[in-house]
Amino acid sequence: MSEQHLNRDSQKKRAPRPSSPARPKEYSRKKQILMIASILAFLGFLAFGIYLISDLPDLTELENVRPVQATRIYSVDNKIIHELFTQSRIWVTYDQIPDHVIKATLATEDRDFHNHWGINTSRVIKPIVVNLLTMSYQEGFSTITMQVARNLYQKRIGFRKSITRKLKEIVTALQIERTYSKKEIMEMYLNVSWFGRGAYGIQSAAQKYYNKDVGDLTLEEGAYLVGILKGPSNYTPERHYDNAILRRNVVMHNMFICDYLERTEYDSLKHLPLESETWNPKSGTAPYFTEHVRQQLNKLQKTLNVNVYEDGLNVYTTLDTRYQDAIDSAIAVQMPGIQSRVRKSLAKWRERNEVADSVFEEKSLVQIAIVALDHTNGHVLGMVGGRDFEKYKFNRATQAKRQPGSTFKPFLYSAAIDNGYTPAYKVWNQPIVLYNPDGTRWSPENFDRSLGGRTTLREGLKKSLNLVAANLIDEIGPRTVVEYAKRMGISSDIRPYYSLAMGSSDVIPLEMVSAFGTLANGGIRVEPVSITRIEDRYGNIIHESKSRRTEALNRGTAFIITDMLETAINHGTGGSARWKYKFHAPAAGKTGTTNDYTDAWFMGFTPHVTAGVWVGLDDQALKLGRQGTGSDTALPFWAEFMKRLYENVEIPQDKFQQPQDVARMDICDDSGEIATNFCPNVIKREVFKVNNHPTESCHLHPGFGRRQFSDQSAF
Repeated sequence: MSEQHLNRDSQKKRAPRPSSPARPKEYSRKKQILMIASILAFLGFLAFGIYLISDLPDLTELENVRPVQATRIYSVDNKIIHELFTQSRIWVTYDQIPDHVIKATLATEDRDFHNHWGINTSRVIKPIVVNLLTMSYQEGFSTITMQVARNLYQKRIGFRKSITRKLKEIVTALQIERTYSKKEIMEMYLNVSWFGRGAYGIQSAAQKYYNKDVGDLTLEEGAYLVGILKGPSNYTPERHYDNAILRRNVVMHNMFICDYLERTEYDSLKHLPLESETWNPKSGTAPYFTEHVRQQLNKLQKTLNVNVYEDGLNVYTTLDTRYQDAIDSAIAVQMPGIQSRVRKSLAKWRERNEVADSVFEEKSLVQIAIVALDHTNGHVLGMVGGRDFEKYKFNRATQAKRQPGSTFKPFLYSAAIDNGYTPAYKVWNQPIVLYNPDGTRWSPENFDRSLGGRTTLREGLKKSLNLVAANLIDEIGPRTVVEYAKRMGISSDIRPYYSLAMGSSDVIPLEMVSAFGTLANGGIRVEPVSITRIEDRYGNIIHESKSRRTEALNRGTAFIITDMLETAINHGTGGSARWKYKFHAPAAGKTGTTNDYTDAWFMGFTPHVTAGVWVGLDDQALKLGRQGTGSDTALPFWAEFMKRLYENVEIPQDKFQQPQDVARMDICDDSGEIATNFCPNVIKREVFKVNNHPTESCHLHPGFGRRQFSDQSAF
């Protein structure tokens, strides 16, 4: 090739093109913009991905699903009496769920459940197109697995309709499908779903809608419950009966379409009425007792490292529903008459103060506290703390402090008997003036303003003579009485005043019942127990209660006081339990009435159960009226309860067992010595400790004969 040609070619190559100076810069700038845009897009996508999965459950959490479950409180006869929860859920296994409920769920919620891997791709395209065209979330395509993801992790995924939420559901659903079998996923779905009426899960729904376990649901009942998953508030039988029927029938029609139901069966079932239980969201059995238990559980939470409202605990209590039924029935029978009587007695107060009807109804409402206790182990068998728990949460059985009146006297007499006194010991039934430590003057009188001569302690307790009690506390001292009351179970602060002989210090009904239980239990004090054990959701015992027992009284002392209190209920102030209310099992008891009829009490026990009743008005400025005595106002509830209990529960009518260090003998009422055949006034079968009994025959009525000991073998 010639040099000229080469030069020409060289010139052509070197010849600049018109645009050559600007092209390289423009190309570089576009490339940079594209790279930056790509990086930003990548970073944005990465950030969105990180945001999307940042608050989703990790694999470990997915493998250890622990949904919130209700804590169940059981009675001693294994009945569920209450639940504590943030979500009322009781977990049931797949095998416990009827097959027709599973099929109804598949037919209605996700027919391809067994064929997809968490996302049903055949149902995705249309919703995506609609959502993109509208630039909003209009249609969903949730599978059962995606709903499980949303229900399990609702705080992270949320319920607000959005594409972000749906993507979170998808990611979590894929992980769930990789971790669990289809049966396990279905089990989770039916246990975590919301069914309305406070029910989370199919078991809770079965109980709240039909008062039965899930395994007992009929096909049409199961179809209704599956149907309301679409929106429980729209299908409540009370408000939307026609919608509820229609929705139930849609579910059964879906079952027919899927060959889960024959045409004839579907045609028959769709005409059935919807028979759902009327929902009453009030507290269940013994609400005051279960609230008492809840408060104890709250205190145990930190120690046990549990959440009693979410961890699905099983709490086993001491309450016996038979005892509780007897208490509730006694109140239902006796309260109307007493309530009417009290309102009549307050009529003048109402007129004088021009009280409005609504205020009067509220202030004149008679309140009540009843506790039944197994004194051998301290188990609380039944409890009522007021008239209406929904309105009055205050538990008067465990929280109210009121003056006990004469029901406090057995502590005084216990102190005396334990320190060498006998039931035959006599003190003056005469006026006395005493001065309390604060300088106040105390000059009591008997309820009926009667007076008398020297009176035995048995007679004084039998008739609840205030002057006998006042003279007795003057002899032994109020501090001794305080000591014995504390030993026997009174934990409230007690002032060592002489007026304590008539119950001048406030006490709580539960502790009074417990203290009387010490007498019934032969002097052994057993602290009240309401919870026997607590199990976690897997059945592991995480707490057990043990009764704390202490010897408060000599066994002989306890029996002698019990025998004296038998006299009080057989022939004394508690006698109407026998002649009026027809309760005849062996029993001991004591009435109590405070000044101006503010508080009425009755405490009593049999060899097998101790029970106490307090009746009063919340406003202590108001009075129960002149018939507001322990015998007229509190005893009727106790006697009615005991009578029903002994009629309906197989309780032996045993007598109180006399211990070996106690014996009975006849003594002369005039001399206090062993009665002879010539003594005109004989106290028969009086009880004494074997080391503290009369040893000489009556010197006032000597003779050749001497009455034999009624229980001579004890000496």
